[in-house]
Amino acid sequence: MTRLYLVAGCLFVFACAVLFKLVSIQMVHGDKYRDLAEERTSKMFTIAPNRGNLISDDGSLLATSVSRYTIRFDAVTVKDEDFEALVKPLSEKLHGLLGKSSSHYQQVLRKAKENKNRYALIARNLDYSDYMEVKKFPLFNKGPYKGGLIIEQKTVREHPLGKIAERSVGYENVDENGYYSGVGLERAFGEYLRGVEGKRLKQKIAKGQWKPIGWDNIVEPKDGYDLISTIDINMQDIAHHALLGQLEKYKADHGTVIVMETKTGEVKAISNLGRTKEGKYYERLNYAIGESHEPGSVFKLMSLVAALEDKVIDTSSVIDTEKGRWRIYDRTVRDSKHGGYGKISVGKAFEVSSNTAFAKIIHNGYKEKPSRFVNRLASMNLHEKIGLPIKGEGAPVIRFPGDKGWSGISLAWMSHGYEVSMTPLQTLTFYNAIANDGVMVKPRMIKEVKEWDKTIQKFDREFINPSICSKRTAYKVQALMKNVVESKTGTGHGLYSKNFSMAGKTGTAQKNYVSKDPDKLKYISTFSGYFPADDPKYSCIVVIHEPDKSVGYYGADVSGPVFKSVAQKVYANSPLIDEVDMFQDDYENLDQSYQKYYVEAQKKYNKVPNVKGMCGMDAVSILENLGLQVEVIGNGKVKKQSVSHGADLNKTKKIVLELS
Repeated sequence: MTRLYLVAGCLFVFACAVLFKLVSIQMVHGDKYRDLAEERTSKMFTIAPNRGNLISDDGSLLATSVSRYTIRFDAVTVKDEDFEALVKPLSEKLHGLLGKSSSHYQQVLRKAKENKNRYALIARNLDYSDYMEVKKFPLFNKGPYKGGLIIEQKTVREHPLGKIAERSVGYENVDENGYYSGVGLERAFGEYLRGVEGKRLKQKIAKGQWKPIGWDNIVEPKDGYDLISTIDINMQDIAHHALLGQLEKYKADHGTVIVMETKTGEVKAISNLGRTKEGKYYERLNYAIGESHEPGSVFKLMSLVAALEDKVIDTSSVIDTEKGRWRIYDRTVRDSKHGGYGKISVGKAFEVSSNTAFAKIIHNGYKEKPSRFVNRLASMNLHEKIGLPIKGEGAPVIRFPGDKGWSGISLAWMSHGYEVSMTPLQTLTFYNAIANDGVMVKPRMIKEVKEWDKTIQKFDREFINPSICSKRTAYKVQALMKNVVESKTGTGHGLYSKNFSMAGKTGTAQKNYVSKDPDKLKYISTFSGYFPADDPKYSCIVVIHEPDKSVGYYGADVSGPVFKSVAQKVYANSPLIDEVDMFQDDYENLDQSYQKYYVEAQKKYNKVPNVKGMCGMDAVSILENLGLQVEVIGNGKVKKQSVSHGADLNKTKKIVLELS
C-alpha cells in the first residue's frame, strides 16, 4: 500500500505540474502562442489599389491602371456530386472563353480533384470582363466555398499611346522597405496617383501557398486620384514624328522638342528620342529637363537683352566684325561666314548671328565690371533651376567672377553661348518670357487633380519673374527674332513661309571642342522661338545632338525644319483665330441682297419672274419654289435667264441661269 500511495502521490504531483504548466501557458504566454499559431496558418495581405489615371488635355489616356485576374481552383471544398455534374459544362465554358480544348480543362480539373489540390491554376492575366464571365460559369458560380473558385487580382500600368511621351509620363516603383523611386509625372505626382492599400485575409495551405479566405476584402482599397495633364495628344504626335524624321535623316545621337503655351506655361508636347546601337530611336532619357549643355548662339538673345537693359548698346549701334575674326588675349573668336560681315548694326549682328560682334559687345561693355553682366543674367533667373516637381532637372551654369573656370575671355565666350550651360526647357522658358513681353511663367505639365468629376486640387499659372526686362527691350528683340526668319540675310530665312509667321533664333554649338582630334568634334543644333510672330500663342525649342557632319549640322538646317513642321501643323490643326471680321461694306451688301430676296420671295407668281441681278442662290431658291427645274452656269449674280420674265409659268418646266 505504501508503494501504491507513493505512485499515486507522484502521479498527483505530475498532474498538478501539468495543470500548472497549462495554466501558465494559457495565462502568461497564451496570446503569444495564439498569435504564432494564427500567423502560421493565416495572414493579412495588402491589396494594391488602382493607381489613378494620367489624362491628356483632351481627355485621352496617357497612363492607366488595368486590373488583371488569376483564376485558381480549390478541389477540396467542392462536393463530389457537384463536381461530377458540373465539370463537363464548366470545361466547355472555359474552352469557349480561353481557347484551349474542353478535354484539356477536364483533365486539369479532374487531376486537381484526384490530388486534392487546393490551388490549381486555371488561367492568368484575365481582364475584368473575362473575370466577370468566369464567375458565372457552372460550379464556379457557387462561390469560393462550394464552387472552389479562387480569384487573385493584380494591377498593371499601361500606356495607351505606347512609346510616345513615355519618358515624360514616366513610372514609379516601390521596394520592400516602402521607398519609392521612378521618373517623370508618375513619380512627381505619385502621392496623388497611389491611392490607399486594402487588406485581405489569406489561409496557408499545402506547399507554402496562401488561399484567400472568404469572398470580400477586410479593408477595401481606395483608388488613386486622376491627374489631368497639359499634354495635347495631337501636338505630341506632331512633335514626336517631326523630331523622329529629322533624327533619322541626320543620323543624330539624340534630340528633344518642347511646345509650350505662351501665356500659361502649359507644356503641350515634349518628346525625347535617343538612338540605339541598331539605329532605332526611342524615349531613352528626359533630355528636355535633365540635360544641361552649352546652348551656343541661342544664348545671344540673353546677352542682347542684358546689354539693352544695361544700356551698353542699342540695336542701331554699329559693330565692326573685323573680317570675321577677333583676337582676345590668346584666343580667337570666329564667325561662321568667312571674311565676316564688316561693320554692321547690333540688330543685323543678331540676324546673321555674328560671334565676333557679340563677343565685342559684351566684353567691351562689361570688362571694367564683369559682375554687372552676370548679375543682370541672374536677375533674369538664368542661374537658377525652374523648380519642377519632376526630379532630375539639370542645373544651369552661370559663372561669377572669381569662380573656378572664370578668366579674361569668359565674357566674350559667354556672349555667344559658351562657358554657360542650360537645359532645353530652361532656355525655352526664357524665350517664352520674351514672347510674353517679359513675363516669365513657370512651365507646368499638370492642370488639376480629380476624383471622378470632383476637383481635388488645381495647379494654376505661376510666375518665376513678372518682368525679366522692360517691355521696350522685349519689343526690340521680338522684332529682331522676327527678322531672323523674315529677313533674306537672317540665319533662319530658309524656314520662312508666307502662309504663317514665326520668330526665333538659330544656334550651333560645338561639342568636345577641347579635343584636338577633328573626328571627336561634334555639334548641337538648336532652334528656339515662338509662333505666330505677332501675339504669340506657342513657344517651341528643338535641340538635336551630334548630327552626322557629312549631312549637316547648322541649327537652321537640322533643328529649324522640326520647328517649322510643328508650327505649320499646329496652325493647320488648331486655328489661332476664332473669328473672321467682315467689313461693314460686306454686311451692307449682304443685307441688301437679303432684302431683295425677301421681297421677291413674298410675291405670288403666275408668270416667270425677273431674277436678273439677283444672287444666284436666291434666284434658284425662288424659281425652285415655283416648281421650275433650274440649271446654273457660272458663279455670282444672275446675268441672263433662258426664259424671259413674264412668260406663262404653267407652260415653263426648266430655266437656265447664267451667272457672272
